[in-house]
Amino acid sequence: MSSVPASQHKRLSHADAAGVLASRDPVLAGLVEAAGPIRIGRRTGSHFAGLVEAIVYQQLAGPAARAIHRRLLAALDEDVQPEALLALSDETLRAAGLSANKARSLRDLAAKVLDGTVVLSPRGLSRQPDEEVIARLSTVRGIGPWTAQMFLIFRLRRLDVWPTGDFGVRQSYGLAWNVPAPTARELEPLGDPYRPYRTVVAWYCWRAVELYAGANGGLTR
Repeated sequence: MSSVPASQHKRLSHADAAGVLASRDPVLAGLVEAAGPIRIGRRTGSHFAGLVEAIVYQQLAGPAARAIHRRLLAALDEDVQPEALLALSDETLRAAGLSANKARSLRDLAAKVLDGTVVLSPRGLSRQPDEEVIARLSTVRGIGPWTAQMFLIFRLRRLDVWPTGDFGVRQSYGLAWNVPAPTARELEPLGDPYRPYRTVVAWYCWRAVELYAGANGGLTR
């Protein structure tokens, strides 16, 4: 398929971008038809609160993570701010169910938001390209490229994120395009024809896992 013309960059909704790509790629057209319109809803709450939740949920089953997150919110009186989080004692964080590593990650996130290393204001983020957002977030203990990419996709609704480290995307790319599941390195150039709307392809890859393998493609999205 041919790449999307530069004149269309940054102008389309997710749904319109899906339509453009589907008109150029029959595999993606089939996914769009089978899975329906792309759905990336706007998230409520602050970006800081969203990252706190992401850290809490890492490597935990849903029910356990939800319980810990609820206790943390209660300790913060439902007001998730960097200053308030830093004011919580280690004992309070442990009582909420947070491990020492996650407590350190949350404190590091709060400190780096306050010192400006991590910028979470809408205006500040609007000036940062994807690569800079990922680089800044990845300075936080416990936040790696994958978490930063999910932040770009689901919080900032950026259109051209290609999470090659996501196992679900790699597995489902192989299923949908009928090729061996690529490695992260192999998947990187396979996304090039879909620039600047690679987020759309990733989203339909997650759906492909459900459609073709009957499995849950990574996060509940």
